[in-house]
Amino acid sequence: MALRFFNTLTSEKQEFKPLVPGRAGVYVCGITVYDLAHIGHARFLVAFDVLVRFLRWDGFQVTSVRNWTDVDDKIIQRAQERGEDPRALSERFIAACQDDMRAIGVLSADVEPKATEHIPEMRALIARLIEKGFAYAAKGDVYFAVRSFPEYGKLSKRKLDDLLSGARVEPGEQKRDPLDFALWKATKPGEPESVSWESPWGKGRPGWHVECSAMSQKYLGTTFDVHGGGKDLIFPHHENEIAQSEAASGQPLANFWLHNGFVTVDAEKMSKSLGNFRTLRDLLAHWDGEALRAFLLSTHYRHPINFTESAVADADRRVEYFYESLAKADAYLLQKKFSGQPKPLAEHEQAFREAMEDDLNTADALARLERLYGLLNARIDARGKPDEVAAMVHTARALSQVLGLSARAPEQAIKDRRALAASRKGIDSRWVEERIAARLAARKSKDFARADAIRAELAAKGVELRDGPQGTDWRVLL
Repeated sequence: MALRFFNTLTSEKQEFKPLVPGRAGVYVCGITVYDLAHIGHARFLVAFDVLVRFLRWDGFQVTSVRNWTDVDDKIIQRAQERGEDPRALSERFIAACQDDMRAIGVLSADVEPKATEHIPEMRALIARLIEKGFAYAAKGDVYFAVRSFPEYGKLSKRKLDDLLSGARVEPGEQKRDPLDFALWKATKPGEPESVSWESPWGKGRPGWHVECSAMSQKYLGTTFDVHGGGKDLIFPHHENEIAQSEAASGQPLANFWLHNGFVTVDAEKMSKSLGNFRTLRDLLAHWDGEALRAFLLSTHYRHPINFTESAVADADRRVEYFYESLAKADAYLLQKKFSGQPKPLAEHEQAFREAMEDDLNTADALARLERLYGLLNARIDARGKPDEVAAMVHTARALSQVLGLSARAPEQAIKDRRALAASRKGIDSRWVEERIAARLAARKSKDFARADAIRAELAAKGVELRDGPQGTDWRVLL
């Protein structure tokens, strides 16, 4: 099967044929940093992280770009509310977002440009649009004239007449047409100097849409392979990107437009007013980042996904199963003193590849991967040949890491996850270890009544003990 993506521009799955064979340029619209990242941000971050990981595993040389919007009305407003400089606020939230992204296994992009560091490129693009008659200056602002671009609406499939009914001119705007959008905004009274730049049209700052056009084309070229983002960005953001970029260059901006679905929380739209707003920082205090990632991968990226505690708990159990399987396999191979060079299993690689080549069907890929882990466990239980077990564990690890899973050392991951699970129930993992040691001492002294009492004490707290040849293991029941 050829690699296919659903292209929002054409509304169909198309075979992915990059502009340059063997290479892929990917631009993803990043976060506007006026607050902590939330579960909706995690959805697009994980989806496009997997895209990049899979393309590289599939042999492509990928250049990935994901921007930071660090100047915006919301940033300025939030900074003013807190009595903070907007640039300082955005830098603080960029650092926080980066920490949270690492926790859910999102790789850094090859280039992570900030809007404030690309003002010259934006001014040049705006000047070119004015020169070509697609934009106009008005009292310090600059607007893109939407009706000057006949193809406007081709991504979102919207018609200008339909858009006009909902369009309006906000107070202070100097638009000739309600449909026009801002490329440059004149500095308003009271706005800090740190978010104001000189321009041929007066001091001001860029509009939101123009930054992505300037930065994507700087790092990937006039036309590149894939542009990604959430479905909420199709209109107006991506529609406006296409208009201003293609009006300036006369060339397509991107050949493939990929968009991920929305996240709901307990079947409702996420909203602070509803009290169901979930930041990654809050979730990571209770859940392993890999469990959150596995939850997001359990649904196809284009489909909506409903966040519930039970769904994350299911994903958490899957992550636990993967790590316990790897630890079991490592112990088995160590016992057998295996030192050969394992080979990947082509059959399982191909099954995984087929799922991913079908528009990044991670739900199917996860299911196929879980079957491989099941076969791995069965082979170990049957005391299979070490080289066969080694090949299976090698393949399971490699495919897991295409999805950004099972990348940690199993023993450490299991230990960290146990401690986090215990903390969710208000249990100190050190206390659990102490009780296990006391139970072992009781068993050695043949005080089985005391040993049983300690097991019951732990069970009452939700801690399950599992005795085995290597000693006593434990886990917190969800």
